Amino acid sequence: MPYGYLGTTPNQQLNNSGVFSVEEALALQNVGELGGSLELIESQTVSSVSQIIFDEIQEAKYDVHFLQITNFQQDGADNYGMRWLLSNDGGSSYETSNYSMAYFEIAPDGTTSDNKDTSRAHFQNTITSADKDTSANSVGGGYYYIYNLGHSDKYSFQTGQSMSGLGSSVGASFGGAVYKVAETINAFKFDDWGTGYNIWGTFDLYGVKQI
Repeated sequence: MPYGYLGTTPNQQLNNSGVFSVEEALALQNVGELGGSLELIESQTVSSVSQIIFDEIQEAKYDVHFLQITNFQQDGADNYGMRWLLSNDGGSSYETSNYSMAYFEIAPDGTTSDNKDTSRAHFQNTITSADKDTSANSVGGGYYYIYNLGHSDKYSFQTGQSMSGLGSSVGASFGGAVYKVAETINAFKFDDWGTGYNIWGTFDLYGVKQI
């Protein structure tokens, strides 16, 4: 069934009378000409690794990236999560200062915390899970929007939320972080903080097409 829009005319490349049919909307989405379309850049499914690297993020093409993490597990330490670092040299090195973060967390035991830090060594990844070796039902997932990676005159920042299962309990968190240096970011990675534990999961990176 056709549907219409009211108010400001959207930025579209298909001339019509103000109503998109289902077929027209689908055709625009398929060619990436409907605002907000996601375009897959890279998908990585990892098993028992110490780091996940994205070094071809197409930062010159996209102002906004979308990262989805599913089926995340770890071993070696409860609630450790992952460290998230940015790079300005294609992944040859990673920045370990000038981050700030704020996020609210509901832990699996029901306690809550309001976490803030203006002098952080990494982006905050809020997915955590218990030791995979001792709790097979422990799994986490989340999504993040990442902004301005390709802009040398702007700070890069991210917002997101996650859920974590620790055995029969569930936790959640949401918030964001900013990298307080105006420079082009062309790679990032997740790692195990150098602690020697392993990571499992699927990491899907998308570009958000802007019109």
